[in-house]
Amino acid sequence: MQFVSGPLAAADPTLPEIALRAERLTLAKRLWRGTAADGTEFGFELATPLQHGDPFFQSATARYTVQQFPEAVVQIALDLPPSAAAGIGWAVGNLHLELQSEPTRLLAPDEPAVRQLLHRLKIPFTPTTAVFRPGRFARGPQPTHDLGPSHKH
Repeated sequence: MQFVSGPLAAADPTLPEIALRAERLTLAKRLWRGTAADGTEFGFELATPLQHGDPFFQSATARYTVQQFPEAVVQIALDLPPSAAAGIGWAVGNLHLELQSEPTRLLAPDEPAVRQLLHRLKIPFTPTTAVFRPGRFARGPQPTHDLGPSHKH
């Protein structure tokens, strides 16, 4: 068994990739075990959890990456006013459920409470599967100007 303490600082992208697939809740842990697609076993003792796509081990012939299993989610297209998107986020959060925001869509767990909420609010949604990474929020263009130390609020 290979022991892993964190993601690789510099993986060789020219090496073939071997996936170690895991559930989202497993990836949220710091202590766990897994087996890669080639049968190599790994023990993880991490300072911070790994994320989907992170390379975590490399041999002379391959690099190993963690791949999160897709799961059932509902997709809400973001072709609506920003205030409506904020309201949807608040409503889903009020159910104590998680949300993922991307530039063109919101993702929420495909649970009966979410479906009922969206039906009640008359928000169209599409059931699908995706790698669900709640807490990841879309970022628009960021300002590039430097306010410098003399800027006052």
